[in-house]
Amino acid sequence: MTRLTRADLDALPAYVPGRSVADLARELGIAEAVKLASNEVPYGPLPGVVEAVTEAVRSVHRYPDMGVVELRDRIGAWLGVDPARVITGCGSVALAEILVKATCLPGDEVVYSWRSFEAYPIIAAGAGATSVRVANTAEHGHDLAAIAAAITDQTRLVFVCNPNNPTGTFLRQAELDRFLADVPSDVLVVLDEAYREFVTDPDVPDGLATYGDRANIVVLRTMSKAWGLAGLRMGYLVARPEVAAAVRKVVTPFSTSLVAQAAALAALDQEEEVRRRCAEVVSERTRVTEALRKLSLDVPDSQANFVWLPLGDRTAGFTAACESRGVIVRGFHPEGVRVTIGTPEENDLFLATAEVALG
Repeated sequence: MTRLTRADLDALPAYVPGRSVADLARELGIAEAVKLASNEVPYGPLPGVVEAVTEAVRSVHRYPDMGVVELRDRIGAWLGVDPARVITGCGSVALAEILVKATCLPGDEVVYSWRSFEAYPIIAAGAGATSVRVANTAEHGHDLAAIAAAITDQTRLVFVCNPNNPTGTFLRQAELDRFLADVPSDVLVVLDEAYREFVTDPDVPDGLATYGDRANIVVLRTMSKAWGLAGLRMGYLVARPEVAAAVRKVVTPFSTSLVAQAAALAALDQEEEVRRRCAEVVSERTRVTEALRKLSLDVPDSQANFVWLPLGDRTAGFTAACESRGVIVRGFHPEGVRVTIGTPEENDLFLATAEVALG
């Protein structure tokens, strides 16, 4: 039989989303399960977003503004950058894919820490690029010295996820300064800051403010997490104008939907409410981390809206035990489990479940 797809895709793992709440609730025969697997913020849409979406739906028979001019102008003014440097897309993951397309030809290398965001190997393979995975440190974070040493003449792009997904670990400015000084000027470094809004450590740099004017730096962010637009898929990046102009050529036309643009504009009016919600998440993050450590778990400090349980071979069993009690967490067998910070009530249920599961 003639093969119609690339043979190398057989070895590529599929992206695994968090399990459906409805499916688990139905399976267990309970009214509702708790989902702490996908790093969503649990407080519902921001004020004004539903109204903006409702109004935008009236025009869905028309194409959206392909240039995303109003939203890029707004983001540019908010961040203090030229809107020409801003590109929006269908979540930050789509923009990461576009960046690989814009930098790599088949055989070129994409370097990243592992474990890190599970989409990186999928994105690299989709472009025909070669993944170069660099093992995390014993503390579950990026080994920047090893990443720098892994860069070769074939390397075109390096992903640095800060804070790192799924471990929540983070890089401080001094170590990033040293790393970036070692990266060749013809290698693009993508600072993936999807969880930037949850950072409270003053030594963890804002990538845009600290490094954004460098020619080989792209800062990647999302509105899916802190801004509550996960279901509408809204991400943005900021790059130097010449890099942004080149990247824009491979952006899928009309990929930032009319509804997503309207929702993002409305969400940006709620910056103070976002800060309030993030402060609640951070407070709960501290409480959950301390409680898990009392269960003799070596939970690393997190600067994201989730915590990492380095359970190793116990990962699958712990994940299943949580699901059996109606709590969905995200297992990365055989390394560990990522648990999203939910409401206080959801977190209490998880902690009670963890105590039983760890027995």
